[in-house]
Amino acid sequence: MSEKRNIERSIQEYVPGKQVTLAHLIPHANQEVFEKLGLEHTGDAIGILTITPSEASIIGADIAKKSGNVSIGFMDRFSGAVVIIGEVSSVEFALKQVINSLATILDFDVAEITRT
Repeated sequence: MSEKRNIERSIQEYVPGKQVTLAHLIPHANQEVFEKLGLEHTGDAIGILTITPSEASIIGADIAKKSGNVSIGFMDRFSGAVVIIGEVSSVEFALKQVINSLATILDFDVAEITRT
């Protein structure tokens, strides 16, 4: 007669929080930075966001674009990265709009906007 073993099994899942982990403004970015990123130099500022869950980067990019005169330089719905470009004041305003909208509408935890 075989002996019954009591085996416990557990399943672990990665469940990211709703958060903006990075919001950064690079004002007056050097032309070479634009070139190395493969971006057109359509302004003089770069805004960088990292958003989880990564699909929310689509929402963030949409909010940024609707906030004013900025362009989406890059968006990756798999990593949650969003890069926006334009004039300093426009990019800064777009970053603020994304942060505020995600926090108030979708209850995201958000990072402060940093600047170099």
